[in-house]
Amino acid sequence: MSADSAAPRTHRPADDPVVRDDADHWSGASIVPSQSIAGRALTLVIAIMTFLASLTAGAVTVIDDAARSWASDIGREVTIEIRPIDGVDIDAEIRRAVALAQEFSGVGRVHALSDDETRRLLEPWLGAGLDLDALPVPRLVIVEIADPALLDLAEMDREVGETIRGASLDDHAAWVDRLRAMAGAMVVGGVTILVLVLVALVLSVVFATRAAMAGNSDIIGVLHFVGAEAGFIAREFQRHFLMLGIRGGAIGGGLAIAVFALAGWLTQGTAGIPGADQLTAFIGGVSIPPFGYGAVLVLIFAVAILTAATSRFAVHGALAEIE
Repeated sequence: MSADSAAPRTHRPADDPVVRDDADHWSGASIVPSQSIAGRALTLVIAIMTFLASLTAGAVTVIDDAARSWASDIGREVTIEIRPIDGVDIDAEIRRAVALAQEFSGVGRVHALSDDETRRLLEPWLGAGLDLDALPVPRLVIVEIADPALLDLAEMDREVGETIRGASLDDHAAWVDRLRAMAGAMVVGGVTILVLVLVALVLSVVFATRAAMAGNSDIIGVLHFVGAEAGFIAREFQRHFLMLGIRGGAIGGGLAIAVFALAGWLTQGTAGIPGADQLTAFIGGVSIPPFGYGAVLVLIFAVAILTAATSRFAVHGALAEIE
């Protein structure tokens, strides 16, 4: 055995010409194969996670937009409810309620619901052909608010209670508070689900990075032996997982946008169907606002960056254990 062969092997410094040539060689070829079963599987996982996160983000924007629209619509009007009382001409009380509401400043249009309008309002729950005289159904007077600053709701409430028999004023404040609380809880739940999906994505990338390093341990060992810096190896993995994140995020986000567009088209195409009309009245139609589509696009890039950053940190942690 020669002296040269018996000499112990040592790590070459990072600025050694051999190491620089080795780095130049590997700069044109990735340490991790770009097309592998594990890579395609991770792309599918990222696409599914991005799809679920995008659906959650879109649902949150729909709920928030519907709640704001509801609160705005409800806040623009109040209702005078007139209950039937034996021996009292309810039609006369309705006319008096309309005249009383029109006397207040800040009031716009005042409209008393006709019997036909009341029947249509109750038809989804009580069925068609409802006899209003056979049931103690309150009659409604809708008072639209033109200028909330000029309207004294407390005074109107007092006047209605004292002047109109069997009447009361409903400013819908309780319903608005409940609606806001419900929408807030649903938004918090959606954001929680979104965070959990992203956490699951991070864990998947960590395990995939560890598996990729284990599968390419020989190459990593050689590079580490000849003095390649941890940053160089981490950048190779980061570039690989960034491309996987971009592809998976684009697939998942694109599918989510397609689902949003299809849902909007279906809700428009089912107009006139009782069940669909009730759903539309409740949430205002499954129409994603522009902010929702923007959130999906941001989420696609966020997933790609998160995937790359997670892989980089995972590689640094694994190399630190090796050293």
